[in-house]
Amino acid sequence: MAEQEPAAKGNGNGAASASDEPQVSVVAQYVKDLSVENPSAPQVFQWQAQPSLDVQFSLNADKIADEVHEVSLKIEVSARSDNGVHFVIDLTYSGLFAIRGVPDEAIPPFLLIEAPRLLFPFARQIVAEAVTNTGFPPFLLEPIDFASIYMAQVQALQEQDSQQGGDAGSAETEPAPKDS
Repeated sequence: MAEQEPAAKGNGNGAASASDEPQVSVVAQYVKDLSVENPSAPQVFQWQAQPSLDVQFSLNADKIADEVHEVSLKIEVSARSDNGVHFVIDLTYSGLFAIRGVPDEAIPPFLLIEAPRLLFPFARQIVAEAVTNTGFPPFLLEPIDFASIYMAQVQALQEQDSQQGGDAGSAETEPAPKDS
C-alpha cells in the first residue's frame, strides 16, 4: 500500500492558495423598499384606455465594511393613461457582496455590472408579482445591459475630462476635507 503524503499548501499545481485568490460572494439579497400603489381602484378596472408604461432604474453602490459592499437596484414602474394612474411600483432591491483580493480597478465594474446582473432576475420577479397583486397582468421587465450602460458612463466621463482641457488631474490640487 502506498503511503499518502499530507496535502501541500496551495492548490496542488504550484499556484497560490485559495486565500490569495480573488473572492466574491453574495452575503445577502433583500427588499430594501417596496411601494405598490393602485390609487384609482376600483374604477381603473373599467377604463378602456391602454396605459403607457414608464420604467426607470438607478444603481447605487456603498461600501459597508472593509470587504463588504451594498449594491441597490432601484426600479420604478408606472402605468398611466388619460383617465389617470393605473398603478405605480417602486422597488429598491439590494444585495451585500463580500469582495476579497480583487484589484481596486476591478471593483467598480463588478459593483456596477455583475452585482446588478445577479440582482436583476429577483427584482424582475418582485415587480411582476407586485403588478399582478394590483389586479393587472404581470409585467416582465426587459433585461438591462448593465455592461453597456457602465461603458457609456466611463466614455462620457473620459469625454468630459478631455473637454476640460485634458488636464483634469491638476484641477484637484487641494486635499479633501477631513472629517472631524
